[in-house]
Amino acid sequence: MKKFLVVFVVSGVLFTSCVKDHIGHGGENEDVDVSALTFSKIGGFTNGSGDEGFAEISAFDSKTKKLFVVNPIENEVSVWDITTPSSAVKLASITLTGTPNSVAVFDGILAVAVENVNKQLNGTVQTYNTETQALLNTYNVGALPDMVTFSPNGEFIISANEGEPNDDYTVDPEGSISIIDIQDNEINTLFFTSFNAAAIGNDFRVFGPSANIAQNVEPEYVAVSEDSKYAYVTLQENNGIAVVDLNAKAITNVFGLGVKDYSLPENMIDASNKDDIVGNFKSWPVLGFFMPDAITYAKIDGSEYLITANEGDSRDYDGYSEEERVKDLTLDSTIFPNAADLQLDENLGRLKITTANGDSDNDGDFDQLYAYGARSFSIWNTSGTMIYDSADEIARKTLEINPAYFNADEGEADGRSDDKGAEPESVTTLKIGNSTLLFVGLERSGGVLVYDITNPNSPAYLNWLFDATDIAPEGLIAISKDNSPTGNALVIITNEVSNTVAIYEMK
Repeated sequence: MKKFLVVFVVSGVLFTSCVKDHIGHGGENEDVDVSALTFSKIGGFTNGSGDEGFAEISAFDSKTKKLFVVNPIENEVSVWDITTPSSAVKLASITLTGTPNSVAVFDGILAVAVENVNKQLNGTVQTYNTETQALLNTYNVGALPDMVTFSPNGEFIISANEGEPNDDYTVDPEGSISIIDIQDNEINTLFFTSFNAAAIGNDFRVFGPSANIAQNVEPEYVAVSEDSKYAYVTLQENNGIAVVDLNAKAITNVFGLGVKDYSLPENMIDASNKDDIVGNFKSWPVLGFFMPDAITYAKIDGSEYLITANEGDSRDYDGYSEEERVKDLTLDSTIFPNAADLQLDENLGRLKITTANGDSDNDGDFDQLYAYGARSFSIWNTSGTMIYDSADEIARKTLEINPAYFNADEGEADGRSDDKGAEPESVTTLKIGNSTLLFVGLERSGGVLVYDITNPNSPAYLNWLFDATDIAPEGLIAISKDNSPTGNALVIITNEVSNTVAIYEMK
């Protein structure tokens, strides 16, 4: 039996906020008292009838009121009419050759990132008319296009081409970023060759077989500046971000994100799933690579920010793996005189760390322990300087509100404490009058945390949108009231394990 440090449980799916704010869209001047702001689950559906993986990423078209849902199991984009969110209607799907990974919509055009049947070969971005669902164009891009988005002005489609190796690690395509100029039907796929001789620093990681930067980078997710001039692309396994000049069609900068120090009191973690205590926060001699998955851009009071979901990820293949548990390592006895105690399962023994970093003197024992992810969201300026990190806020807040889902592993409390905790996976923002809301999807604990980031230096927690039947949120969309079928702002959550799509309304 797990022991809970906090026993207060919140059930149900309706949560309310007691924050005064203004509700609107973009630069609207409309002021509404939302001191009784509610987030209500007003609709949802199950996409597919299999075990899991039938619903991952979604995109909404305000013209047709269609929701396009990536269904990689059936190699299709599932299409739903959500004119009435409480009773969504399934429409004819878009069938693909190859596996879809991501979708995006702009002005009646749907873009789909499709990996090759042999995912080490170049993939495509396919565009469709959202009304007729007819194919408009097919663009050849790099290997394993994992995420696709439009620039805010609609001139560009940008895809992050991850370029993952095969399982034997004998074929490893270069990661790349493709820029599609829609008006000219011009494709520019950018590689990282010019950075091979660069010393990027700040804990940017280049490791494993064929370890040069061009071969090693794995672009994951794209955010685009409000003026459509720059794209910011997470390089998750590398612990960095690439900056792309969209007009010049060039990668202009790559920077590392540093590490999080779990020995500091504000960064305490529960590091074990075998300590029989849910929420056993302690300081540990461990550093965490931020390794963000999703990234989003926000302009607040004239300043530009990047917000990341610091999920963490490892390379774990038959041909190469960096994963190991602390208990299975040889620790430097001078640096870790208490190694035997640290390596107990109830302490650090169960924690997964990387073997690619940490043996600083190459003598076969570990001088530093590096974990995957930061168990947080972070706000950065566009040069990579941290403005804010949520520290241990996500773990403590979920424990406080619903301990049964703390660091959960598909509903088992504490099940992911030895890995990456709640696993912040996705982020998006929504302008609410003069305020900016941030939504953070938690892949393991479930649901979406809502923050007011109008002051980026001091975000304020507002809410946790949570339903136990929705498992493993992957996709996250915030829809302004101007584009919503209900006339109120919506949050749409696509859940990979439960195959469900949940629709929440703000009013």
